[in-house]
Amino acid sequence: MNKKIRKLIGVLLAVLLAASLGLTGCGSEGSGGEEEGGPIELTNVSYDPTRELYAAYNQLFEQYYEETFGQPITVTQSHGGSGKQALEVANGLEADVVTLALEGDVQVVADAGLIDEGFTSEFDLDSSPYTSTIVFLVRKGNPKNINDWGDLLKDDVGVITPNPKTSGGAMWNYLAAWYYFEKQGQSDDEILKSINKLYSNVVVLDSGARGATTSFVENQQGDVLLAWENEAFLSLKEYPNDYEIVVPSVSILCQPTVAVVDEVAKKHGTEEAAAEYLSYLYSEEAQEIEAQNFYRPSNEAVLDKYSFEATSNTIDAVPEDGKWINTNVELTDINHFGGWAKAREIHFADGANFDKIYEQ
Repeated sequence: MNKKIRKLIGVLLAVLLAASLGLTGCGSEGSGGEEEGGPIELTNVSYDPTRELYAAYNQLFEQYYEETFGQPITVTQSHGGSGKQALEVANGLEADVVTLALEGDVQVVADAGLIDEGFTSEFDLDSSPYTSTIVFLVRKGNPKNINDWGDLLKDDVGVITPNPKTSGGAMWNYLAAWYYFEKQGQSDDEILKSINKLYSNVVVLDSGARGATTSFVENQQGDVLLAWENEAFLSLKEYPNDYEIVVPSVSILCQPTVAVVDEVAKKHGTEEAAAEYLSYLYSEEAQEIEAQNFYRPSNEAVLDKYSFEATSNTIDAVPEDGKWINTNVELTDINHFGGWAKAREIHFADGANFDKIYEQ
């Protein structure tokens, strides 16, 4: 073997050795060094009205995690209409966890092969650490005298609600309205006509719940906003002299769902941190933050602390005693509609009930 060949082999061996050492010393991609004890980075893709909640929760969690596990961690957020967010993650937006408006949107990510089956059993209460419901936000004094779902069909009432094709909250709005008309004894055909009339009164069909709030509160469009309970209270808190909350006679228990995006977390090496991030949402400290941001906590003791039985369906100010959760309202849930797979098939899939209504 001549000197040139021996020299070439030596160079190649050196390169291979260096590459091997480099690979051995690397942390997992995107993890920020979870395995080597360096700072961890998590991305939480969430829906529109959770901005304030997770701004507070992330601070709590980052402090808790570093004190408990000895590693600094940083959580970044992404917000938008829940359905749109689900599609973004399914199409490549790298989220370590999702905290979306409903199980059906998380299923979209699972169907893309990114979340393992059985995600609703991964955490307590069907992986729903907090809940909400749907209420009406009206202008001070309720000039259009809107008290229940039937009033949304009046010719002179302008309704603001997001689009169910892009917003999870909008799906809850639609189903709550459907349940009300069903309770009135209407047949499915009659309910469709009522829902059609309701949506013919919609002034703006925004892509997400926060956009709908902006249309109503800041742009002064419409007479009533169909809103997440927490979103309505945030508006009441920010504009105490301008709005009132009307609690309809019936509504729906909204169950936002959380899940680790397994394939992305594996890629980033953040599986344990991501699971801890979602698990800690059930802690008493986190449940207090959820309640203070006007979500309904799953912890019974914390729930009782913020609950009361209302004597009126109108709330014109954030209660000074902190008891804002009105327990005196009948709530159905998604099981009444056969679960999310069936609800999507009947109401929200391409060509289903909502598309028929929207085309009209």
